Amino acid sequence: MKPALAFRPPNYPKSWQKIPNGDLIVANINQVLAPWWPKFFGYHMLKIGALSGEIASVDSPIKHQLTLTNQVGGSDIIAEIDDLPLLKHSVDVCVLAHALEFSLDPHHVVREANRVLIPNGYLVITGFNPFSLAGLNQFIPYRRKQTPWNERFFSPMRVKDWLHLMGFEIQLDKRFLHSSLSGQLTQGVFCNHWQNIATRYFPSLGSVYVIVAKKRVLPLTPIKPKWQLRPHFEPVKVPTMNSSRKISKKSNQ
Repeated sequence: MKPALAFRPPNYPKSWQKIPNGDLIVANINQVLAPWWPKFFGYHMLKIGALSGEIASVDSPIKHQLTLTNQVGGSDIIAEIDDLPLLKHSVDVCVLAHALEFSLDPHHVVREANRVLIPNGYLVITGFNPFSLAGLNQFIPYRRKQTPWNERFFSPMRVKDWLHLMGFEIQLDKRFLHSSLSGQLTQGVFCNHWQNIATRYFPSLGSVYVIVAKKRVLPLTPIKPKWQLRPHFEPVKVPTMNSSRKISKKSNQ
């Protein structure tokens, strides 16, 4: 397995319009996440990256929603996505929309999100599935030099392995848009017979995935030590003259 570290600075897009068929992708992501927003409760939601900031979450009961980017303008917090200037356990929900593909150390980005999340908080991750028609663009010479096909894609299984190691419980793993996502596509294209067949028989090969994970923290239950009494040292008694007389009298009787 290749290391997750990138060997060159990634070019993080400033909006979904900078990605081929980005409007279509974010529309389908919003459709998948729509029933989940009302389930997220708390006080603070952090959207990490410009793409996360454009995810529609108006149905969430969390009113304080902040967007963090490294760009000036259009964000509430200016910082690097792998070095969050927030306290530990200070956020109820974190959103990482296609942030792992455009980061130098995606595993560290997930660790940072885990650090700022409260216990039982939620982490939402979206990304491109390398094992899909869209993933094949990385092997086509005239496409693999274009954004986003020139970046590293991480499979949902690998991302879930990271999350499991950090103690997350996977609530949703949804893959959709069975297409190369090249050319000009519309929402109507994905309502055809092929999409229905692909969704039914090849659900894991969708080009885009959404993962919803819940942070679990096991309580530290103290284990009572099994106290054992130390055996006392009892030397062997040396028979005395009186004890030997008593033994001899009993034997004579």
